[in-house]
Amino acid sequence: MPLQIGVIGSDGPINESVKNLAEEIGRLVARHGMVLICGGRSGVMEAAARGAKKENGITVGVIPGNNKKEANPFCDIVIATGIGRARNLVVVNSSDVVVAISGGAGTLSEIALALAENKLVIVLKGSGGVSNLVAGKLIGDSKVVEALSPQAAIEIILKYWKY
Repeated sequence: MPLQIGVIGSDGPINESVKNLAEEIGRLVARHGMVLICGGRSGVMEAAARGAKKENGITVGVIPGNNKKEANPFCDIVIATGIGRARNLVVVNSSDVVVAISGGAGTLSEIALALAENKLVIVLKGSGGVSNLVAGKLIGDSKVVEALSPQAAIEIILKYWKY
């Protein structure tokens, strides 16, 4: 079974730098035969899914609403939860590793949930938002691992999983 990598981060409009980071992590996830899990909406989620699709990867979008049409066009599989923000736990529990890029309060909640579920959490330091805020921090007994690039994040995943 391939690793499932959750990519979380800012929804809505994102700057070019964040968009490029998200697309690159999506490409690398797919290139390594991993499945991309995301919240299925816009922003970081859409850019990461677009990147994965450029490499013929598999993408899963876990959306908060009931209507599959709210998912971005790069999601192969759409899971319409109808549970609003509670879907963040579905994203986390469906992921073997969580990678955060930029982000706000929703991303922060996913990071906290992932740590509580003993998941490896990697943030792209320098991407802005809550990712910069928590990079390298110890939260409880869990450390938020920082990576300076998408490639570095993938290298951490490969080393952690001995994949």
